[in-house]
Amino acid sequence: MNKNNYKAHLALLGANIIYGINHIVAKGVMPNKIGPSAFIFLRILGAGLLFWIIKFFIKEKIQKKDYTLLAIGGLLGVATNQLLFFHGLNLTSPIDASIIITAVPVMVLIFSVFFLKEKLTSNKIIGIIIGGIGAILLIAYGNKSGGTSSVLGNIYIFLNSVSYALYLVLIKPLMKKYRPLTVISWVFLFGFIFMLPFGLPDVIKTNFYAFTLNTYLTVAFVIIGTTFLTYLLNIYALTKVSPSVNGSYIYLQPVISFIMVGIYAYFLGHNEYARDINLIKILSCFMVIIGVYLISKKVGGR
Repeated sequence: MNKNNYKAHLALLGANIIYGINHIVAKGVMPNKIGPSAFIFLRILGAGLLFWIIKFFIKEKIQKKDYTLLAIGGLLGVATNQLLFFHGLNLTSPIDASIIITAVPVMVLIFSVFFLKEKLTSNKIIGIIIGGIGAILLIAYGNKSGGTSSVLGNIYIFLNSVSYALYLVLIKPLMKKYRPLTVISWVFLFGFIFMLPFGLPDVIKTNFYAFTLNTYLTVAFVIIGTTFLTYLLNIYALTKVSPSVNGSYIYLQPVISFIMVGIYAYFLGHNEYARDINLIKILSCFMVIIGVYLISKKVGGR
């Protein structure tokens, strides 16, 4: 592994550790301090402004015909994706969310077959079936564990994964045509426009006077860490390693979430999170991971 690849793997490791931590940190302030839609408003606005500050120094024109695809990217990859995720996380367990998210590579493959005409091998078909059963098992299991799980919340998280996967496939040609930061800046701008009718009313109703230091730190973490920094780390990594390597790091998120749940349950007294870990969820996690592994496995060891 050369020096550049080493840095890329560190970037991916850092990004997915942040994602894994986010599942439980963001849930900690919803909905008591801030609603999901208001939270997303602040997230997209804050990260979007940071992207455009950097974009100001990058002079790159977009062809008129590509604005439609950028708008679709903003709708699927920012507005729909993030609204569904935070509304789902608000209702369900951080553990459930982190496991269902690992189905994104499965969804990417399915959409790639339809839109990019990617070849569907027997390994990939088996992977889709195993991963799909794992995700369905987890969604159907819902709140029967006695923890903080929710069937509706799990469905939101799954739809979030579908939306984000479709975004990744549709936006791929623009990532090759323009600088990634240019694409992301425009995607966030369109995403903010689409999200505005849903987020603004909730922001107006939010009691910011009730925010504690912990609330402000959580919001700052989500804007700067979970959104702005992770996008930059992923952009850097994509210039050094393949998308399949990038996607494989998503397996870390359930592991990080399990660790965070353990910390919150046994050191901070949030015992309701401890009930979210059970055999069914561990089995679901392994099924999804095995499914994604089969999908990403190359024939002939290459």
